[in-house]
Amino acid sequence: MLHIQNISKTYSNGVKAINNISLQIGPGMFGLLGPNGAGKSSLMRTIATLQLPDEGSLTFGEIDILKQPHELRKVLGYLPQEFGVYPKVSAEELLTHLAVLKGLSEPKSRKEWVDYLLQKTNLYEVRKKNLGTYSGGMKQRFGIAQALLGKPGLIIVDEPTAGLDPAERIRFHNLLSEIGETTVVILSTHIVEDVSNLCHSMAIINKGSVVASGIPQDTLNQLAGKIFSRMVEKNALEAFQKEFKVLNSRLMGGKPMVFIYAESHPGEGFTEVEAGLEEVYFYHILD
Repeated sequence: MLHIQNISKTYSNGVKAINNISLQIGPGMFGLLGPNGAGKSSLMRTIATLQLPDEGSLTFGEIDILKQPHELRKVLGYLPQEFGVYPKVSAEELLTHLAVLKGLSEPKSRKEWVDYLLQKTNLYEVRKKNLGTYSGGMKQRFGIAQALLGKPGLIIVDEPTAGLDPAERIRFHNLLSEIGETTVVILSTHIVEDVSNLCHSMAIINKGSVVASGIPQDTLNQLAGKIFSRMVEKNALEAFQKEFKVLNSRLMGGKPMVFIYAESHPGEGFTEVEAGLEEVYFYHILD
C-alpha cells in the first residue's frame, strides 16, 4: 500500500505544484488524471524520490520513502514523461546493463528477463539495433521495458502512451493490466480513455490539488441524470457557454454537439445522456 499524506511542494519560482495531497493506493491500476501542468509529474517525481516535498509523508509498505529513498528504488519501476537513451547502444545491451543495476546479477535469469521484456514490448526483432535509430514510439516502448525490470512492487508510468500507435497502446494496456493484478501501478495521464479502460481506482488533479478521487463507476454515478446534450449552431456556441455549464463539445456532421451539466432538465432540444469519465473529468476541471 502506498500512503501519500499531506504532500506539498512549491518550487523556487513560486509555483505551488503540489498542494496538500493525500491518497492511499493499493495493488492494481490507479489512474491519475489531470491536464498538462496540473501537478501530476511533480507528484510522480516526489514519489519516485527525485525531489523532496516541502511537507508531508510518503510510505510504501514498511518503507518510509523520505527517509529510505534507496530502499524504495530497489522495488520501483519508473517511466518518466521524458527520458533519454544512449543512441549508440543497442536496446539489448542497455536493457542488460540496467538489469545489472537493478540487481539481476545471475546471467541466465537476467537474459530471460531481458528477452521477456523485449518480447512483451515488441522490440525483440530490433534488439540488436542502436537506440539512436529507434522511432519515438519504439523509444517509449524501451522505456516501458526498463520500468518493468526486476518485478517492481511499485510502478509509476507518466504519460506512457505518448507516441504509441493504436496497436501499441492496446499491447501496452494489456501488459499493464497483467502486471497490475499483483503490483501497485500508478498511471499518470491526461488521456481519459486510458483510465476508463484500465483503472479500478483514480484521482483527478487540477492546479496541484486532488479535486476528485474514488472508483470510476462511483464518480459516474454522481453525475447520473445531470448530463444533457444537443446540437447547436457554431455561432450559438459562445452563448450556450455563457448560459450553461458546458463540459465539452465535439463536431458531429459539421455542427457542435454540446454536453452540459444541469441539476434538472435544461429545456427543449436537450436530451439526457449517460455520463462518461470524460464528462466527470471536465466537470471537476472546470469547477
